[in-house]
Amino acid sequence: MASLPLPTTSAPTGVIRPERIDALLPIDALFDPTRPLELDCGCGKGRFLLAHATAHPDVQFLGLDRMLLRIRKLDSKIQRAGLTNVKLLRMEAFYSLQNLLPPHCLRTVYIFFPDPWPKRRHHRRRLFSPEFLDILWSRLKPGGTVQVATDHLDYFAEIRKALAVDRRFREVPHRIRGADEQTDFELIFRGQGLPVGECAFEALS
Repeated sequence: MASLPLPTTSAPTGVIRPERIDALLPIDALFDPTRPLELDCGCGKGRFLLAHATAHPDVQFLGLDRMLLRIRKLDSKIQRAGLTNVKLLRMEAFYSLQNLLPPHCLRTVYIFFPDPWPKRRHHRRRLFSPEFLDILWSRLKPGGTVQVATDHLDYFAEIRKALAVDRRFREVPHRIRGADEQTDFELIFRGQGLPVGECAFEALS
C-alpha cells in the first residue's frame, strides 16, 4: 500500500517526494542515467546502505522503507555524511517496483532480512510471491542481480527454490559483505552464532 509524501522541509534532504504516487518517477531526472542505479528494499536504519554507498561513490542508490521515522533518521545520516549518491523513498517495496520504477532500470536489488511472516496463515503476505518475481525481473537490467539474505532458513529455502526454477533467473555467487556492510539484524544473528542464508540470482534477457 502506498504512503503519502513526507512533509516539506527547507533542510537539505535526499528524500524523494513524488507529486503523484500512481505514476512512474522521473528516474532520469532524479538519477544520472549514465551511472548504475541500485535499490535497497527495506533499508531500515541504513547500516548497509550507508557503508555501501560510501564505498561506491560511482554508483547511485535508492533506499526504500515504509517507516517514516527510519527514513527521517537515515536521511539525516546521509546528509551528515555528505553522500550525494543516495536518495530515499518512503514507500512499500512491491508497490514501488510495480508502480513507480520504470522497466529494466536497476543493476542490483538488495533484499536483506525481509519480514518472514512465520505463521503459515500469514505466508501470503511474504514479499517473494510469483507476482513479485514478475515485477523484480522486469525492473532489473539484463545481467542485473538480486541479492538476498535472511536468518529465516525455511523462508530462505523457499526464496531460493522460487528463483532457481524461474528460467528468467540464474544463480550466481552472492556478494560478500564485510562487517561494516551487515545490517543491524545481521550483526545480532551472527554475533549469536546463528546461520544466515544468502544467495544471488542474475536476471537473464
